Amino acid sequence: MIKLKKSWAVVAASLGLIACSCSKENPETNGPSIPDSTNDKVIGIYPAPPSGWMGTTNPYNTTGWVGDIMPYFDNGKFHIFFLHDAQNKPAGQGFHAIHKFESSNLVDFTYGGEMIPFGTASQPDFAIGTGSTIKVGDTYYMYYTGHNGNASFLQSNPRESVLYATSKDLKTWTKNNSFILTAPPGYYNFDFRDPHVFFNSEKNEYWMLQSTQTESRKAVVLLFTSKNPALNDWAVQGPLYTTTDEESYLMMECADIFKMGNHWYMFFSENWGIKGTHYRIADSSEGPWRTPAHDMLDGEFFYAAKTATDGNKRYAFGWTARRLPENDNGNKEWAGNMVIHELTQAADGTLGVKIPDAVTGIFKKEIALQMQNTAGAVAANGNSYQLNGSGSEALSTFRPINGSRMIQAKLKTDNNTGTTGFIFNADNPAEQSYKIVFEPQHARVAAYHIAGGNPREITRVPFDFKANTVYDVKVVMDGTLCVVYIDGKAALSNRIYGMPGKQWGIFANGTQSIFSDLSLSGPE
Repeated sequence: MIKLKKSWAVVAASLGLIACSCSKENPETNGPSIPDSTNDKVIGIYPAPPSGWMGTTNPYNTTGWVGDIMPYFDNGKFHIFFLHDAQNKPAGQGFHAIHKFESSNLVDFTYGGEMIPFGTASQPDFAIGTGSTIKVGDTYYMYYTGHNGNASFLQSNPRESVLYATSKDLKTWTKNNSFILTAPPGYYNFDFRDPHVFFNSEKNEYWMLQSTQTESRKAVVLLFTSKNPALNDWAVQGPLYTTTDEESYLMMECADIFKMGNHWYMFFSENWGIKGTHYRIADSSEGPWRTPAHDMLDGEFFYAAKTATDGNKRYAFGWTARRLPENDNGNKEWAGNMVIHELTQAADGTLGVKIPDAVTGIFKKEIALQMQNTAGAVAANGNSYQLNGSGSEALSTFRPINGSRMIQAKLKTDNNTGTTGFIFNADNPAEQSYKIVFEPQHARVAAYHIAGGNPREITRVPFDFKANTVYDVKVVMDGTLCVVYIDGKAALSNRIYGMPGKQWGIFANGTQSIFSDLSLSGPE
């Protein structure tokens, strides 16, 4: 929920349902395809900058998108800085000014507009890249990437560098035009970005992580240290992490490091090979860094995730890409809507993600399930649905959805060779739809866009399934955003333009699946 200058009151909600019972061998309609009438407003769980935030006609003051996010928690409030990606970028002007949301609960967002503007064509921050915020004394420092790819600038300057601005209140920022940090000898100044700065209490010094490459083009997270950032005395220490030959990452963007419990974690994002946000584990901030069996918590549509904690819980902030043109066949574009996960931690130190509690609390309005169509062997008993897809696919669809909704279910399958899951844009599922597919045989959850009967993989996240094991699944929908959570361990973020106003459903193929406690809820 977004408000200009003021927070909207939280519209609360939760779940429940009225279920029906049937068993059909062939597709059959059980009622008119009418969307539910419960508050069908998109409430903005996953926000983007609103239209006309400055009330002018300048393209940079109109509708935009959330790019890389730089969250910072201070005095009971999350200050969520991000790179603003405008819909219109006039020729000759810079781009990606730093804007900000504020939130105390991660469901109500105040939009503050521009915080740090981009520079001119002759300045290093003609375009702005990712950074981070830290407080030293009574002053806040926002370190960020300066990016200038203009040919005239590159004749005597590196393309990327580190800059900073200061503030006393996290609202009014002043650039320090005398400070610039560039790639040291041995590193590539064309790609030198995403400064992540924090105070390392383990070493009693300030650390800065830089995403860059060696001169031989090997991706590294490069470490700089300082005893006092106010003195501008950052000293290079060498790589904190270097991509392995097996990984062969091109760039480890938007690196983040933090301690949670007894373990240290490093996040970074790769947008060329195995796309998405990855993480590593260590017992010390210096490493060595271990790769967990599954090093992604979400798929490639949750990108550039960085974290912040309120002192109690830690959250990962990323963005889910839009498409251009804005339909399910459009090209994936940079920037989109902000998505926030709450991190969970297993006994062995591996991480997972779940829905933030405040988001779950929005969905309090019970919405009755009305079955629309079935195919194959489907049996319903109250709010439990048994789909026997052993011979052919079993499918049950429900009336169309709009606005913001949450689906909940407990899911169990009887083997590890078949597939099961959820389907959206399901008015004509065989020809045109979007499937979230649980694939035990491949140890993953994957999403497919079906067009003309042909499936195309969109995104995936690793997950280990076991037959005859019950998994708690939640699906949050907000406009064209759809985020699936599995057992508090993994998520899969999706952009589904065909979802609003269309049927949704559940399916099983090559297995027998039970969706028990299936429910749909919306905001009150």
